[in-house]
Amino acid sequence: MTEAITFGDFEKVDIRTGTIVEVLPFPEARKPAWKLKIDFGPEIGIKTSSAQITVHYRPDDLLGRQVLAVVNFPPRQIGPFRSEVLTLGFEDEQGAIVLAAADRSVPNGRKLI
Repeated sequence: MTEAITFGDFEKVDIRTGTIVEVLPFPEARKPAWKLKIDFGPEIGIKTSSAQITVHYRPDDLLGRQVLAVVNFPPRQIGPFRSEVLTLGFEDEQGAIVLAAADRSVPNGRKLI
């Protein structure tokens, strides 16, 4: 069972929509990953993310794809790369990540409510 949180706790997590505008290899990562640049619209701008999503997604699959990400965690240094947002996904049966996304396109930067 998971730990209970309050609605106020949930409101502190800033989850936004963004569109992937660049995908680069990340050979220095301990686990296979892509380096992403994600456009969150004019308020937040373009942010970077390291995402361990190489099993199900190739760069061509990702460019232009809208994703969900937590944008208010502190940045993390992952080897030589600074990851500014946490791209969200779910583990499949084998533990590979499947991206979380809205089922319809919405403007970049929209907050999950």
